[in-house]
Amino acid sequence: MKIVVQRSKAAKVIVNQDTVGEIDKGLVLLVGVTHEDTEQDAQWLADKIAGLRIFEDEQEKMNFSVQDIGGAILSVSQFTLFGDCRKGRRPNFMAAARPEQAEQLYEFFNECLRKHDLSVSTGIFGAMMDVQFTNWGPVTLILDSQSR
Repeated sequence: MKIVVQRSKAAKVIVNQDTVGEIDKGLVLLVGVTHEDTEQDAQWLADKIAGLRIFEDEQEKMNFSVQDIGGAILSVSQFTLFGDCRKGRRPNFMAAARPEQAEQLYEFFNECLRKHDLSVSTGIFGAMMDVQFTNWGPVTLILDSQSR
């Protein structure tokens, strides 16, 4: 699994002009699943993200996690994270998991986050979504369970 983690002051997901997920301060996660991913990958990433200290303390040091600040998570499925752009001009998405596998692992990942007592909002898997957010910092990190 590959996840783009973005610290956010506010975020929402809109589908067909309806807001389907929304948070105040916290993290926006773009979540991609590949064929080899397992529930262990999802669990490892959820644990890592829940404790990731990327919010600043009084001395402006990154010492607080999303849990520490009482933040929430907006998790958005994003198969394009596995787009291969090395050949030609159109990305190849063969490395992205099939929708059935990807949706199951994506939902499992979100449940793992909730077990950390985090409020998790989502978009709609497979839908065309507009994601709006204010990147706080900006702070953007990429986590890959294959690189742990």
